[in-house]
Amino acid sequence: MAVSLAWLAIAATAKDAPTGMLDGVTFTQVSPLSGSAELARRLVTPLNARRLQQQASAHGVALADQPVDPSREHFVLYVPANAPPGGYALLVFVPPWNDARLPPGWAPVLDRHGMILVTAAGIGNDANVLDRRDPVSLLGAINVMARYPVNPQRVYIGGFSGGSRVALRLALGYADLFRGALLDAGSDTIGDTIPLPPSALLQAFQAGTRLVYLTGADDPARQDADRRSLQSLRDWCIEDVDRRAMPRTGHDLADPASLDRALTSLETHHAPDAARLAACRAHVVDAMNQQLDEADAALKTGHADQARTLLESIDHRYGGLAAPRSMALAAQLEQAAPPSP
Repeated sequence: MAVSLAWLAIAATAKDAPTGMLDGVTFTQVSPLSGSAELARRLVTPLNARRLQQQASAHGVALADQPVDPSREHFVLYVPANAPPGGYALLVFVPPWNDARLPPGWAPVLDRHGMILVTAAGIGNDANVLDRRDPVSLLGAINVMARYPVNPQRVYIGGFSGGSRVALRLALGYADLFRGALLDAGSDTIGDTIPLPPSALLQAFQAGTRLVYLTGADDPARQDADRRSLQSLRDWCIEDVDRRAMPRTGHDLADPASLDRALTSLETHHAPDAARLAACRAHVVDAMNQQLDEADAALKTGHADQARTLLESIDHRYGGLAAPRSMALAAQLEQAAPPSP
Protein backbone atom coordinates (compact mmCIF):
# COMPACT_ATOMS: atom_id res chain seq x y z
CA MET A 1 0.00 0.00 0.00
CA ALA A 2 1.34 3.41 -0.92
CA VAL A 3 2.25 5.73 1.92
CA SER A 4 0.70 9.19 1.80
CA LEU A 5 3.22 12.00 1.85
CA ALA A 6 0.66 14.76 2.31
CA TRP A 7 1.69 15.37 5.92
CA LEU A 8 5.23 16.14 4.78
CA ALA A 9 3.95 19.16 2.86
CA ILE A 10 2.70 20.81 6.03
CA ALA A 11 5.22 23.58 6.66
CA ALA A 12 6.63 23.61 10.14
CA THR A 13 7.21 26.94 11.81
CA ALA A 14 10.88 27.84 11.91
CA LYS A 15 10.52 30.71 14.39
CA ASP A 16 11.95 28.69 17.24
CA ALA A 17 14.08 26.30 15.17
CA PRO A 18 17.80 27.09 15.22
CA THR A 19 19.75 28.03 12.11
CA GLY A 20 23.40 27.93 11.11
CA MET A 21 25.73 25.00 11.71
CA LEU A 22 24.09 22.49 14.06
CA ASP A 23 26.12 19.54 15.35
CA GLY A 24 25.01 16.62 17.52
CA VAL A 25 21.36 16.91 16.50
CA THR A 26 18.99 14.07 17.43
CA PHE A 27 15.48 13.45 16.17
CA THR A 28 12.47 11.60 17.51
CA GLN A 29 10.04 11.24 14.62
CA VAL A 30 9.68 8.03 12.64
CA SER A 31 7.42 7.33 9.68
CA PRO A 32 6.00 4.40 7.75
CA LEU A 33 8.39 5.54 5.01
CA SER A 34 11.36 4.48 7.13
CA GLY A 35 9.83 1.18 8.25
CA SER A 36 11.28 -2.18 7.30
CA ALA A 37 8.27 -3.27 5.28
CA GLU A 38 8.24 -0.09 3.23
CA LEU A 39 11.99 -0.17 2.68
CA ALA A 40 11.68 -3.70 1.33
CA ARG A 41 8.69 -2.83 -0.86
CA ARG A 42 10.49 0.07 -2.49
CA LEU A 43 14.15 -0.98 -2.52
CA VAL A 44 14.25 -4.77 -2.82
CA THR A 45 12.93 -6.98 -5.61
CA PRO A 46 9.63 -8.66 -4.70
CA LEU A 47 11.07 -12.19 -4.64
CA ASN A 48 13.99 -11.13 -2.46
CA ALA A 49 11.68 -9.21 -0.13
CA ARG A 50 9.57 -12.36 0.16
CA ARG A 51 12.67 -14.40 1.00
CA LEU A 52 13.63 -11.95 3.74
CA GLN A 53 10.21 -12.37 5.30
CA GLN A 54 10.31 -16.15 4.96
CA GLN A 55 13.78 -16.35 6.52
CA ALA A 56 12.67 -14.24 9.45
CA SER A 57 9.58 -16.42 9.95
CA ALA A 58 11.64 -19.60 9.73
CA HIS A 59 13.76 -18.35 12.63
CA GLY A 60 10.69 -17.34 14.62
CA VAL A 61 11.40 -13.62 14.46
CA ALA A 62 9.54 -10.69 12.97
CA LEU A 63 11.16 -7.96 10.95
CA ALA A 64 11.57 -4.83 13.06
CA ASP A 65 8.91 -2.24 12.35
CA GLN A 66 11.61 0.46 12.38
CA PRO A 67 15.22 -0.64 11.82
CA VAL A 68 16.59 2.62 13.27
CA ASP A 69 15.78 4.68 16.36
CA PRO A 70 16.44 8.32 15.36
CA SER A 71 16.90 9.40 18.98
CA ARG A 72 20.09 7.32 19.05
CA GLU A 73 21.51 8.86 15.88
CA HIS A 74 23.82 11.84 15.45
CA PHE A 75 22.89 14.30 12.67
CA VAL A 76 24.57 17.45 11.44
CA LEU A 77 22.48 20.21 9.87
CA TYR A 78 23.31 23.41 8.12
CA VAL A 79 20.31 25.76 7.99
CA PRO A 80 20.52 29.13 6.19
CA ALA A 81 19.47 32.01 8.41
CA ASN A 82 16.47 33.00 6.33
CA ALA A 83 13.97 30.71 4.67
CA PRO A 84 13.06 31.67 1.07
CA PRO A 85 9.44 32.84 0.57
CA GLY A 86 8.39 29.44 -0.79
CA GLY A 87 10.22 27.46 1.88
CA TYR A 88 13.69 25.98 2.18
CA ALA A 89 15.14 23.49 -0.25
CA LEU A 90 16.55 20.37 1.42
CA LEU A 91 19.55 18.24 0.48
CA VAL A 92 20.01 14.93 2.30
CA PHE A 93 23.71 14.09 1.94
CA VAL A 94 24.95 10.49 2.12
CA PRO A 95 28.71 10.35 2.76
CA PRO A 96 31.17 7.50 2.21
CA TRP A 97 32.76 8.32 5.58
CA ASN A 98 31.32 7.61 9.03
CA ASP A 99 31.56 10.96 10.77
CA ALA A 100 28.88 13.61 10.26
CA ARG A 101 30.26 16.85 8.87
CA LEU A 102 29.52 19.71 6.52
CA PRO A 103 32.04 19.71 3.64
CA PRO A 104 34.30 22.77 3.75
CA GLY A 105 33.17 25.74 1.67
CA TRP A 106 29.66 24.43 1.14
CA ALA A 107 27.84 26.70 3.62
CA PRO A 108 27.88 29.86 1.44
CA VAL A 109 26.59 27.83 -1.50
CA LEU A 110 23.73 26.47 0.59
CA ASP A 111 22.95 30.02 1.70
CA ARG A 112 22.66 31.17 -1.92
CA HIS A 113 20.26 28.35 -2.71
CA GLY A 114 18.22 28.65 0.47
CA MET A 115 18.97 24.98 1.07
CA ILE A 116 19.21 22.99 4.29
CA LEU A 117 21.74 20.15 4.34
CA VAL A 118 21.33 17.19 6.66
CA THR A 119 23.78 14.33 7.04
CA ALA A 120 24.34 11.65 9.65
CA ALA A 121 27.11 9.77 11.41
CA GLY A 122 27.66 6.06 11.00
CA ILE A 123 26.32 5.73 7.45
CA GLY A 124 29.61 5.34 5.59
CA ASN A 125 30.48 2.70 3.02
CA ASP A 126 30.99 0.00 5.65
CA ALA A 127 27.43 0.36 7.03
CA ASN A 128 24.58 -1.91 6.01
CA VAL A 129 22.60 -0.24 3.22
CA LEU A 130 19.04 -1.48 3.74
CA ASP A 131 19.12 -1.61 7.54
CA ARG A 132 21.07 1.59 8.15
CA ARG A 133 22.19 3.89 5.34
CA ASP A 134 18.75 3.98 3.73
CA PRO A 135 16.54 4.46 6.82
CA VAL A 136 18.87 6.93 8.57
CA SER A 137 18.95 9.11 5.44
CA LEU A 138 15.17 8.98 5.16
CA LEU A 139 14.76 9.90 8.82
CA GLY A 140 16.96 12.94 8.24
CA ALA A 141 14.59 14.16 5.53
CA ILE A 142 11.45 13.32 7.49
CA ASN A 143 12.53 15.11 10.65
CA VAL A 144 13.92 18.21 8.94
CA MET A 145 10.66 18.57 7.00
CA ALA A 146 8.73 18.31 10.24
CA ARG A 147 10.89 20.93 11.97
CA TYR A 148 11.49 23.53 9.23
CA PRO A 149 9.35 25.06 6.45
CA VAL A 150 10.62 22.96 3.55
CA ASN A 151 9.13 23.21 0.07
CA PRO A 152 8.25 19.59 -0.81
CA GLN A 153 9.02 20.31 -4.48
CA ARG A 154 12.62 21.17 -3.53
CA VAL A 155 13.61 18.03 -1.62
CA TYR A 156 16.74 16.34 -2.96
CA ILE A 157 19.19 13.62 -2.06
CA GLY A 158 22.86 13.50 -2.89
CA GLY A 159 26.07 11.82 -1.94
CA PHE A 160 29.72 11.36 -2.71
CA SER A 161 31.35 8.18 -4.03
CA GLY A 162 29.63 5.19 -2.38
CA GLY A 163 27.16 7.57 -0.79
CA SER A 164 26.17 8.78 -4.24
CA ARG A 165 25.23 5.23 -5.19
CA VAL A 166 22.96 5.06 -2.12
CA ALA A 167 21.47 8.43 -3.13
CA LEU A 168 20.51 7.10 -6.57
CA ARG A 169 18.92 4.03 -4.99
CA LEU A 170 16.83 6.19 -2.63
CA ALA A 171 15.88 8.66 -5.36
CA LEU A 172 14.46 5.79 -7.40
CA GLY A 173 12.67 4.01 -4.56
CA TYR A 174 11.37 7.22 -3.00
CA ALA A 175 10.54 9.24 -6.09
CA ASP A 176 7.45 10.55 -4.31
CA LEU A 177 9.70 12.19 -1.69
CA PHE A 178 12.87 13.24 -3.53
CA ARG A 179 12.55 15.47 -6.61
CA GLY A 180 16.14 15.03 -7.68
CA ALA A 181 19.52 13.51 -6.92
CA LEU A 182 23.04 14.94 -7.01
CA LEU A 183 25.43 12.11 -7.85
CA ASP A 184 28.96 13.20 -6.98
CA ALA A 185 31.52 10.67 -8.27
CA GLY A 186 29.39 7.57 -7.87
CA SER A 187 26.59 5.83 -9.76
CA ASP A 188 25.07 2.45 -10.55
CA THR A 189 22.86 0.92 -13.21
CA ILE A 190 19.16 0.74 -12.47
CA GLY A 191 17.15 -2.34 -13.34
CA ASP A 192 20.30 -4.33 -12.55
CA THR A 193 22.44 -3.22 -9.62
CA ILE A 194 19.55 -1.10 -8.29
CA PRO A 195 16.17 -2.89 -8.43
CA LEU A 196 13.21 -1.20 -10.04
CA PRO A 197 10.47 -0.12 -7.62
CA PRO A 198 6.72 -0.68 -8.11
CA SER A 199 5.18 0.82 -11.22
CA ALA A 200 3.77 4.00 -9.66
CA LEU A 201 7.17 4.93 -8.19
CA LEU A 202 9.02 4.20 -11.42
CA GLN A 203 6.55 6.40 -13.30
CA ALA A 204 7.07 9.20 -10.76
CA PHE A 205 10.83 8.86 -11.23
CA GLN A 206 10.52 8.96 -15.01
CA ALA A 207 8.29 12.03 -15.01
CA GLY A 208 9.42 14.08 -12.03
CA THR A 209 13.01 13.34 -10.94
CA ARG A 210 16.01 15.42 -11.99
CA LEU A 211 19.44 13.73 -11.91
CA VAL A 212 22.76 15.54 -11.99
CA TYR A 213 25.98 13.55 -12.41
CA LEU A 214 29.04 15.45 -11.18
CA THR A 215 32.35 13.60 -11.57
CA GLY A 216 35.99 14.55 -11.86
CA ALA A 217 37.28 14.62 -15.43
CA ASP A 218 40.37 12.75 -14.18
CA ASP A 219 38.33 9.98 -12.51
CA PRO A 220 38.05 7.43 -15.37
CA ALA A 221 36.55 4.60 -13.31
CA ARG A 222 33.60 6.74 -12.17
CA GLN A 223 33.25 8.32 -15.62
CA ASP A 224 32.85 4.80 -17.03
CA ALA A 225 30.35 3.95 -14.30
CA ASP A 226 28.40 7.12 -15.15
CA ARG A 227 28.21 6.12 -18.81
CA ARG A 228 26.76 2.74 -17.89
CA SER A 229 24.36 4.33 -15.42
CA LEU A 230 23.17 6.87 -17.99
CA GLN A 231 22.56 4.12 -20.54
CA SER A 232 20.44 2.27 -18.00
CA LEU A 233 18.39 5.44 -17.45
CA ARG A 234 17.72 5.66 -21.18
CA ASP A 235 16.71 2.00 -21.21
CA TRP A 236 14.08 2.76 -18.54
CA CYS A 237 12.69 5.93 -20.16
CA ILE A 238 14.42 8.54 -17.96
CA GLU A 239 15.51 11.73 -19.72
CA ASP A 240 15.79 14.55 -17.18
CA VAL A 241 19.53 14.18 -16.67
CA ASP A 242 22.56 16.47 -16.67
CA ARG A 243 26.13 15.19 -16.73
CA ARG A 244 28.97 17.47 -15.65
CA ALA A 245 32.72 16.87 -15.45
CA MET A 246 34.88 18.82 -13.02
CA PRO A 247 38.10 19.79 -14.86
CA ARG A 248 41.47 18.77 -13.40
CA THR A 249 39.69 16.77 -10.70
CA GLY A 250 40.13 13.13 -9.73
CA HIS A 251 38.02 11.16 -7.30
CA ASP A 252 37.34 14.18 -5.12
CA LEU A 253 34.36 15.80 -3.45
CA ALA A 254 32.77 18.68 -5.35
CA ASP A 255 34.40 22.03 -4.72
CA PRO A 256 32.06 24.93 -3.82
CA ALA A 257 31.96 26.40 -7.35
CA SER A 258 31.11 23.01 -8.91
CA LEU A 259 28.51 22.39 -6.20
CA ASP A 260 26.91 25.76 -6.92
CA ARG A 261 26.53 24.99 -10.63
CA ALA A 262 25.29 21.47 -9.91
CA LEU A 263 22.61 22.67 -7.50
CA THR A 264 21.41 25.22 -10.04
CA SER A 265 21.12 22.41 -12.57
CA LEU A 266 19.43 20.15 -10.02
CA GLU A 267 16.65 22.69 -9.58
CA THR A 268 16.15 23.09 -13.34
CA HIS A 269 13.61 20.38 -14.06
CA HIS A 270 12.73 19.48 -17.66
CA ALA A 271 9.42 17.68 -18.16
CA PRO A 272 9.70 14.67 -20.49
CA ASP A 273 8.13 14.53 -23.92
CA ALA A 274 4.78 12.91 -23.16
CA ALA A 275 4.45 10.94 -26.39
CA ARG A 276 8.02 9.64 -26.29
CA LEU A 277 7.67 8.64 -22.64
CA ALA A 278 4.40 6.80 -23.30
CA ALA A 279 5.95 4.89 -26.21
CA CYS A 280 9.01 3.96 -24.16
CA ARG A 281 6.90 2.77 -21.25
CA ALA A 282 4.75 0.65 -23.57
CA HIS A 283 7.88 -0.94 -25.06
CA VAL A 284 9.18 -1.85 -21.59
CA VAL A 285 5.85 -3.30 -20.44
CA ASP A 286 5.45 -5.32 -23.66
CA ALA A 287 8.90 -6.86 -23.25
CA MET A 288 8.22 -7.64 -19.58
CA ASN A 289 4.84 -9.22 -20.28
CA GLN A 290 6.35 -11.38 -23.00
CA GLN A 291 8.82 -12.80 -20.49
CA LEU A 292 6.10 -13.28 -17.88
CA ASP A 293 4.03 -15.12 -20.49
CA GLU A 294 6.98 -17.41 -21.18
CA ALA A 295 7.35 -18.21 -17.48
CA ASP A 296 3.61 -18.82 -17.19
CA ALA A 297 3.64 -21.14 -20.20
CA ALA A 298 6.59 -23.10 -18.82
CA LEU A 299 4.77 -23.57 -15.52
CA LYS A 300 1.54 -24.67 -17.18
CA THR A 301 3.36 -27.25 -19.31
CA GLY A 302 5.07 -28.80 -16.30
CA HIS A 303 8.52 -27.24 -16.74
CA ALA A 304 8.79 -25.87 -13.21
CA ASP A 305 12.58 -25.50 -13.21
CA GLN A 306 12.49 -23.52 -16.45
CA ALA A 307 9.68 -21.34 -15.10
CA ARG A 308 11.63 -20.69 -11.90
CA THR A 309 14.75 -19.69 -13.84
CA LEU A 310 12.73 -17.34 -16.02
CA LEU A 311 11.00 -15.83 -13.01
CA GLU A 312 14.30 -15.17 -11.21
CA SER A 313 15.57 -13.37 -14.30
CA ILE A 314 12.38 -11.30 -14.52
CA ASP A 315 12.56 -10.40 -10.84
CA HIS A 316 16.17 -9.28 -11.21
CA ARG A 317 15.52 -7.13 -14.28
CA TYR A 318 12.06 -5.74 -13.65
CA GLY A 319 11.81 -5.82 -9.85
CA GLY A 320 8.64 -4.23 -8.53
CA LEU A 321 7.47 -3.38 -12.03
CA ALA A 322 6.69 -7.08 -12.60
CA ALA A 323 4.54 -7.37 -9.45
CA PRO A 324 1.95 -8.48 -8.62
CA ARG A 325 2.06 -10.89 -11.55
CA SER A 326 5.56 -12.13 -10.71
CA MET A 327 4.47 -12.82 -7.14
CA ALA A 328 1.41 -14.73 -8.28
CA LEU A 329 3.63 -16.92 -10.46
CA ALA A 330 6.01 -17.46 -7.54
CA ALA A 331 3.13 -18.64 -5.37
CA GLN A 332 1.94 -21.02 -8.09
CA LEU A 333 5.47 -22.39 -8.47
CA GLU A 334 5.71 -23.14 -4.76
CA GLN A 335 2.45 -25.05 -4.88
CA ALA A 336 3.38 -26.96 -8.04
CA ALA A 337 6.99 -27.77 -7.17
CA PRO A 338 8.53 -26.36 -3.99
CA PRO A 339 12.24 -25.51 -4.49
CA SER A 340 14.81 -27.89 -3.06
CA PRO A 341 16.14 -26.89 0.39
